Amino acid sequence: MAVQIVVADDEPHVVRALSFVLTREGFTVAVAGNGEDALAKIRDETPRLVFLDIVMPKWTGIELCKAIKSDPALRRTHIIILTCKGQELDRQNCLAAGADEYMTKPFSPREVVARVRTLLGRGEP
Repeated sequence: MAVQIVVADDEPHVVRALSFVLTREGFTVAVAGNGEDALAKIRDETPRLVFLDIVMPKWTGIELCKAIKSDPALRRTHIIILTCKGQELDRQNCLAAGADEYMTKPFSPREVVARVRTLLGRGEP
């Protein structure tokens, strides 16, 4: 069974790119365009890993990260923050909220796959 990943981002081109890369690598991908839909999808799907954009409508990525990590049923979910914000303070805030990784846009598909595989601790989905 393929590993479930949720991509939460309000930029359609980012969602398409991540979905393509991750699906090609054998992962099952669900998407959400805002924070509220993302949280509902994460609760329904219980994914192993979530990509969160920091700036989204209806919940920020940091708010979602805190909600995921404070939920006993979801706290083991890996979180990668993917954002245009490249400041060190932004990175520190995301990691303090519980994110496992922090990546800036634009991203390298190869780097995305490498980080996903490292977080999941295995070579295959």
